[in-house]
Amino acid sequence: MRVVIAGSIAYDYLMRFPGRFTDHLLPDKLQSISLSFLVDSMVRQRGGVAPNIAYTLNLLGGEPIIFGTVGQDFGDYRKWLESHGMSTKHIIEIVDDFTASFFVSTDIAHNQIANFYTGAMAHSRHHSLADRGLSDADMVVISPSDPQSMLNLATEARASNIPFLYDPSQQTARLDGDDLRSSIPGAAYLMVNEYELAMVEDKTGWSLDEITDNVGHLVVTQGEKGSVIHTGGSQIRIPTAQPGDIVEPTGAGDAFRGGFLAALSADLPHEVAGRIGALCSVYVLEQMGTANHHFSIDEFSERYEKNFGQETGLDRLRARLASRA
Repeated sequence: MRVVIAGSIAYDYLMRFPGRFTDHLLPDKLQSISLSFLVDSMVRQRGGVAPNIAYTLNLLGGEPIIFGTVGQDFGDYRKWLESHGMSTKHIIEIVDDFTASFFVSTDIAHNQIANFYTGAMAHSRHHSLADRGLSDADMVVISPSDPQSMLNLATEARASNIPFLYDPSQQTARLDGDDLRSSIPGAAYLMVNEYELAMVEDKTGWSLDEITDNVGHLVVTQGEKGSVIHTGGSQIRIPTAQPGDIVEPTGAGDAFRGGFLAALSADLPHEVAGRIGALCSVYVLEQMGTANHHFSIDEFSERYEKNFGQETGLDRLRARLASRA
């Protein structure tokens, strides 16, 4: 399955605040917030939604095509991707700008406050699937990037009859009702979390039934409650996998998407795809950084069985990895 993953490519600056953000919010002063949080650690990691999703998909035998724009400072990141067997052919360098950067602080309750510098990502709106020879993709993942680029890709995918997974994620807050009403319809999959779903409903004026009528499948992640897949008028509830020590939550949703796509690529049913995604997200929770997790297919299968029971369909992933070796 030829999967193009379009989205942000960025450096992540991950900071830890040794308290609770909510302890410093004054309800009667919310109209004029002025806060500074002293963090006790910071690390720079390779990130961005597109490589994050691609990394986990690649771990499970997929061959993702990353599509996006980066800046003059991307050289070490490019080498790292290539060292992990991922193609960088469709990562376009903008020589007079810097790679997008994500700055996030996480408190002891895993609440987060973040800022995102768009940088070279803004240029992605000037590049299309057709320009890059990617119109023959089996699926296009439209994940958070420059908002206009996301709208352009949704329009292009529909016009070219390319199935697409629409993942507005962090950009749901930026996209207005008209944007969402024009980009969601026709998606093979719409993937959001609970809060993003509520924003989509509010901004579009659509009910849950109207949203599901406009897409092939709706996948809603619900944190500790797991996730639910709305498909064919029914709901498939997906439990969480049991994590070890939680280190940092950033990127867990991207790993879910990568695992879900790996299962779709292997023609596994939705309930298995959801569980594979859930297990992949746990690996990220246990690491600092969005693409520092590792596992063999045997390790993954053993942990899957402990959480969800035996699944013979995982042999398809094992066979795909063996054929790639």
